[in-house]
Amino acid sequence: MLDPQLADLRKTYAQRTLSESDVLPLAVPQFRRWLDEALAAQLDEPTAMTLATVSETGQPSARVVLLKGLPDEAGFLFYTNYESRKGQELAARPQAALTFFWPGLERQVRVEGRVEKAPASLSDEYFQSRPRASQIGAWASPQSQPIASREQLEQREAALLDEFAAQDPLPRPEHWGGYILRPHRVEFWQGRPSRLHDRILYELEGDAWRLSRLAP
Repeated sequence: MLDPQLADLRKTYAQRTLSESDVLPLAVPQFRRWLDEALAAQLDEPTAMTLATVSETGQPSARVVLLKGLPDEAGFLFYTNYESRKGQELAARPQAALTFFWPGLERQVRVEGRVEKAPASLSDEYFQSRPRASQIGAWASPQSQPIASREQLEQREAALLDEFAAQDPLPRPEHWGGYILRPHRVEFWQGRPSRLHDRILYELEGDAWRLSRLAP
């Protein structure tokens, strides 16, 4: 049965256009250009991205994480607990997809590629840049594992605050660090009227990016 409250929700996209002549020849620099525009527009959480992974049995899962860098203008960097569900799935199947959505600019970017662990030195550097409370949180949380209660987690945090009280800087836990997604497919989507949206696709062929336009 049709739900009018949801079915009748519509928005007309008409802010911008996207043509082949608008874009750069390389995918990640083009992404950087769009990200800079999202930052300049002061959108909420412009670095938020949906990370999709898949289990060994083919069960997909998705969650929002934050982009923390574009190493060498050739990858997408994020950090997490290596023992979390996404960490376990990436260890078993190191392919993933990212989606960025910037409704204020009527734009979406989809990224697919292979994921590798970031160099330990890069993870160490970022970990030391985090607020101390976030560092303690990385130690305290057995991410994605069942816990008895919120109180148990807070007790673990309090114990670690005591344990590390005299230690500065804190060491990075071995179970926590970065991943870099190396893209082989990146699609830029610009909303347009009548649902005839612009879609420009980059596909990596050898060492070169091939561009094409997709039907909306």
